[in-house]
Amino acid sequence: MKLKESVQAWLNGSLSDPVVHFLADNSALTKTQLETFLIDVLAESMAGKQLKYDDKARLRLTKAEISRGAFNRTLRQAKDNVVKSIYTILLLGYLGVFEDTKLAPYLEIANKLHEYVDACKASPSSTDALSNHLKLMQIIREELQTSLEKLSSPSREHL
Repeated sequence: MKLKESVQAWLNGSLSDPVVHFLADNSALTKTQLETFLIDVLAESMAGKQLKYDDKARLRLTKAEISRGAFNRTLRQAKDNVVKSIYTILLLGYLGVFEDTKLAPYLEIANKLHEYVDACKASPSSTDALSNHLKLMQIIREELQTSLEKLSSPSREHL
């Protein structure tokens, strides 16, 4: 499989994951920025070599040709949003917000997300194991999505 096809298949799979979709919808990144950022960060490891930005621009999912300049502008916006998100986390940590017990539900979500990622990485060896693996992943994904939806609602009852 060509690099473009394998990168795009991975992007389509990742971006269609319901958890990724929910997290992306509630993140500081647009779908285009997330896609561009992922290409920038991961495409070279998939290619096994350094790629020029012209090559990275061709990996986008859009059918239209994307110029290197447009790719770089979107990438710069994505990186700015990622850096701002990190500064937000650092600011909250510095102000002691993470020591507040009201953050326990968020930490539980992080643990569920870790379970989901671990379940996705596991490679079942038999048909029965694969069936159980898929059921487990579905359960974890649904729990994670439900928990995230509760925490992102304006209601403060969950805190």
